[in-house]
Amino acid sequence: MITGSKELIRDINSHLVLESIVNNGPISRADLAKALGLTKATISAIVQVLMDEHLVIEIGSAKTDKGRKPILLDLNQSGGHVISLDVSVDYITVLTSDLKGTHCFVKQYKNSSHDLEILPILISIIEKTIEGLTPTVHGVVGISIGIHGVVHNNHVMFTPYYSIKEENLSDSLSEHFHVPVYMDNEANLSVLGERTFYFDYPNIINLSIHSGIGMGILIDDQLYTGYNGYAGEFGHTIIVPDGRACPCGNHGCFEQYASERAILKDYARRKDSTEVSIDALIRSYQAQDSDALEVIQQFVKYMAIGINNILNTFNPNLIVINSAFTMYIPDITKQIQESLCNRMDKYCTILPSGLQDTAILLGGACVVIKNFLGIDKMILKP
Repeated sequence: MITGSKELIRDINSHLVLESIVNNGPISRADLAKALGLTKATISAIVQVLMDEHLVIEIGSAKTDKGRKPILLDLNQSGGHVISLDVSVDYITVLTSDLKGTHCFVKQYKNSSHDLEILPILISIIEKTIEGLTPTVHGVVGISIGIHGVVHNNHVMFTPYYSIKEENLSDSLSEHFHVPVYMDNEANLSVLGERTFYFDYPNIINLSIHSGIGMGILIDDQLYTGYNGYAGEFGHTIIVPDGRACPCGNHGCFEQYASERAILKDYARRKDSTEVSIDALIRSYQAQDSDALEVIQQFVKYMAIGINNILNTFNPNLIVINSAFTMYIPDITKQIQESLCNRMDKYCTILPSGLQDTAILLGGACVVIKNFLGIDKMILKP
C-alpha cells in the first residue's frame, strides 16, 4: 500500500493512471480502476485533470455485447513535439516525432563540427527543425542528443573519434530553446529504443557497431550505466594484448578489430585502397569476393568472442546487433550464434536491430517523452 500525504498519493496515482493509459490505451475508466486497484471516482477525477492538461483524450467507445458502451481514453499524442538528434562522426541526424514516437520525420546533415564548436551547429539544425513543425498545445516538449562516447549526468566525458569542446552543451541548448535537453551515450539510447518500440525482452544487450562499438545494458528494464557512465564501453575492452593502438590510449581494444571502421580498414588494405565504403564491401561480399568474405568472417569471429564474454557476464535474454553488416547480410547473426562456444548461448537470442538507423533517435524520443509525462515505463510496439 502507498502511504504518505494526500498530495503525494494523488500525484503518484496520477502518474500511474497516465502511465497505464500510455502503455495500454485505448482503455476505459473502468478497466483503469480494475488494473490499478483505484476507485472509479478516483480514476474519473484524475482523468479529468489529465484531460484539462491536454495530456489525455477521449477517442470513442469500446465495442460491447450489451449495456452502455464505455468511453475509451488514450494519450493525446499530437499534443506536442519531440526532437531527437544523433551526433555521429560524419553526420548529425535529427528526428521529430509526436508523443508516442510516431509520425516521425528524419533529416540528415553532414557533421562539419570537427575542430569547431558544435553548439552553434546544433542550434542552427534545431532552429531549422522547429521552423518546420506545426503548432501544438505543448509545443516542443524536449530535445535528446545521442553522443558516440561516454556521457555522465548530461555531460560528455570522452569521445574517441570526434571532439566536443563545450563542457555544458546540454545546459547551453536548454537555455537557448527553453526546453529540457537530455544527452546520453548512443548505445544507451539504442537499447531504450529497441525495448520501447520493438523487442519484448526485459534484459537486453544492444551492440552498436559503427566507427566504434558501444554497448547499451538493460537489466530488468532498467538502464545500467555504472558509477560514472563508463559501463557499456565494450569497444574498449582489450581482446588482443599489445594489439592495435586505440584513441582511448590502450592497445588491442575490441573495436580496433570488430567495428565497421576496423573491418573497412582491413578490406581497404587488402585492396591497396585508401578508403572503401560499406556499400562497396557488402556488394563485394554478395559477389563472393574472397577478400570481402575473409574480412566478414573476421567480423563474425571477433563478434563471437565478444558476445561469449557478454553472455558470461550479463546473461541477457537478448543481444541486439545494430550494424550495416547485420542490416545487409541477413544470415550474419546466425553465423555469429553458430560460432559461439558457450553453453549459455542456447538461453540467449541474437538478432539484428529492429529499428536500425532510427534506434538512437527513437531511444532519445523515449527519454524525452517519459520525462515530459513523468512516467517510468513506456512500452510501445509498432
